[in-house]
Amino acid sequence: MAKKSDRKFLQGFDFGMILALALLLGASLLILSTASINVLKSDPYHYVKSQTIWIITGIIMAVVVAAIDYEHWRKLNWWIYGFNILLLLLVFFVGSSAKGAQRWIPITSTQSIQPSEFAKILLIITFANFLSDRRGKLNEIKDFILPLLFVMPPTLLIFLQPDLGTALVFGAIFVGMMFVAGANPIKFGGIIVGTIATTITAIYLHIATNLPWPLKYLQGLPLPLKDYQINRLIVFIDPSRDTSGDGYHVMQSVWAIGSGGLWGKGYQHGTQGQYNILPEHHTDFIFSVVGEEFGFIGTSILLFIFCILLLRMLNVAMKSRDNFGTLIVAGVVSMMAFHIFVNVGMASGIMPVTGIPLPFITSGGSSMWANMLAVGLVMSVGLRGDRPMF
Repeated sequence: MAKKSDRKFLQGFDFGMILALALLLGASLLILSTASINVLKSDPYHYVKSQTIWIITGIIMAVVVAAIDYEHWRKLNWWIYGFNILLLLLVFFVGSSAKGAQRWIPITSTQSIQPSEFAKILLIITFANFLSDRRGKLNEIKDFILPLLFVMPPTLLIFLQPDLGTALVFGAIFVGMMFVAGANPIKFGGIIVGTIATTITAIYLHIATNLPWPLKYLQGLPLPLKDYQINRLIVFIDPSRDTSGDGYHVMQSVWAIGSGGLWGKGYQHGTQGQYNILPEHHTDFIFSVVGEEFGFIGTSILLFIFCILLLRMLNVAMKSRDNFGTLIVAGVVSMMAFHIFVNVGMASGIMPVTGIPLPFITSGGSSMWANMLAVGLVMSVGLRGDRPMF
């Protein structure tokens, strides 16, 4: 009986997902070994060694989370939600500032954590519990109000740090999980399209000049954004308007990817990355290094592995034994898919600069740990899934 039970348990272990994850983690170290070699002259492989530590500790975290039945998190739902809010509030009191934002909590003199990365995972757990009992009951517009109010407090706290990129990730998680929970696609989709259209119109009215009457009275419409955030939107439309700031980043990134051609310039033979011409090439713009040194083939392989990972996760969601598990995996997939789309789009010049990391590839402890915790949650659901597939 024990062997039969063990065999059934292992059947829920998605080896395809683990293989894709292992390939991404290996790719992370390979890419960082070229992207960051000239960032810190005193220790060329500092970021590779740090990433190795974060990967090892992250794997331990994922295994621990996977070993815990995800149903146990339901009992702690409101405690987790409260802890999430407390963690985000703590940033405003003891957090450190960098690049115009207060997002980090110092742990040591040289190390800090970014609570907003973990807040995404905590939101996924609590929102999955919130929606699990409402699946199939989200047919009217009024039914969308309570879910929106549920995600609004942590989203606003992150927006106020300010961290527009992560706030948008929260929005992607909200949308993805709502659709999986059965939100009316026409009514909910209409609200999303209307929100996007309103946002684009507001941005246009803010930055436009010489508008015709009567629109001229709306010219310069104020936005709840910092100046640097508005500037990023402007340079997205026209990078040449800021050739020394974010526009410079975008142009150098696009040139780096384009110069790689089909096969790339070769490992450690790039120019934009190796000579530190492209800023943040080991973090925000690491995909540009992939494009420059490994070319279209390299970027395609990396994106293909990401697709395999997400598809295997969706397979876990389909086999989940309950709505709670399905919604957890849906939240994780929504989060990672949005990260990949925005980061790659940002590096390619088709999305505004937001500072959203590329999952498992970008250098950073908080991002790596949060993503590994997310994988642990998906594994926990998969190991205990028993929904028959036809």
